[in-house]
Amino acid sequence: MLHIKNAQIRTGTGDIIHGDLVIEDGKFKAIGDAISIPANALTIDVQGKIITPGLIDVHTHLGVHAEGVGKAGHDFNEISSESTPEVSSLDGIQPQDIGFEDARRNGVTTVQIMPGSANLIGGEMVIVKTAAKSVVDAMIIKNPSGLKAATGENPKNTHGGKGKMPTTRMGVAGRLREMLIAGQNYLEKREQGACERNLGLENIAKVLKKEIPLRIHAHRADDIATALRIKREFNIDMTIEHCTEGHLMADFIAQHDIRVSVGPTMSSRSKNENANKGWHTLIALREAGVPFSITTDHPVVGITHLLTSAILAIKHGLTEDEALAAITINAAKHLGIESQVGSIEVGKDADFVIWNGDPFDLRTTIHQTYINGTVAYE
Repeated sequence: MLHIKNAQIRTGTGDIIHGDLVIEDGKFKAIGDAISIPANALTIDVQGKIITPGLIDVHTHLGVHAEGVGKAGHDFNEISSESTPEVSSLDGIQPQDIGFEDARRNGVTTVQIMPGSANLIGGEMVIVKTAAKSVVDAMIIKNPSGLKAATGENPKNTHGGKGKMPTTRMGVAGRLREMLIAGQNYLEKREQGACERNLGLENIAKVLKKEIPLRIHAHRADDIATALRIKREFNIDMTIEHCTEGHLMADFIAQHDIRVSVGPTMSSRSKNENANKGWHTLIALREAGVPFSITTDHPVVGITHLLTSAILAIKHGLTEDEALAAITINAAKHLGIESQVGSIEVGKDADFVIWNGDPFDLRTTIHQTYINGTVAYE
């Protein structure tokens, strides 16, 4: 049992509590300034340091795009076909990827890892803690956590360049509809016992049955509109990933009961789809009431800069509470794991960061990162 005293606790839900934390069996057991401290607790005096929830990045390629090893670490795009719903990012993760260490060093305790965006349907994704483990199975929070899909330039250029469908945005949308209809047909036949198992169609069926969302890469406003059109047509749960031109249609997005991730805004304008990239997207989404998270899309922007991204968002108009929520509790809601992580509340996993100063000052360093109540970085 661990007792941390004299902390300034930013819970992630907008509250600031001056007091203590008690952690037992990897969970927050008590929080506040008038709590009972068990006699057997190990007490640590943090002398007024600031504590926040562990940070969450909802959209990464940690481990499947391992750093520092070149092509050998590129296990994020199975480009042998324009649609590969049968694959899972879990099977490509290298838990020894240095990116996980970078995450812990920078207070990131939870990440969603997904396939890349070369394919119309890229495969399933998984949510893991970033604690150092030799086997990725020991890191899992939720598997699968969604099915990756992509619109726009990436599938067009990857497969259209080979003379294969899709070569246009029409082709992207048409082929995605075909795959969802194939999933519907498969469900009907399976219920009748009239067909053999098909792993790819089974994974699409999970989306159709709302067991997992379709998480769809869409930068441009027209691609976002297409994604929302498909959401309505098939009555599926969906998140918009990147949402770069969301500011052009924020009110329309708000009509669709959907969460979005925004980023990697710190990256360059590397293609047409990123031409209107900017921090103004977050402000427009906030004004329209669209719930959003901030992402690095690691390694497009390194996981080390998740908090940097939040700081820059504050510089351009978000409040500190909004920016912190975008990488903690709102990120947890984006992933559907808010009952377990994302804020400092009794009963949740004891994932938290102790900062040596104001976390929104880039000069501030991290004293310790905890995952499940255990020091993951010091």
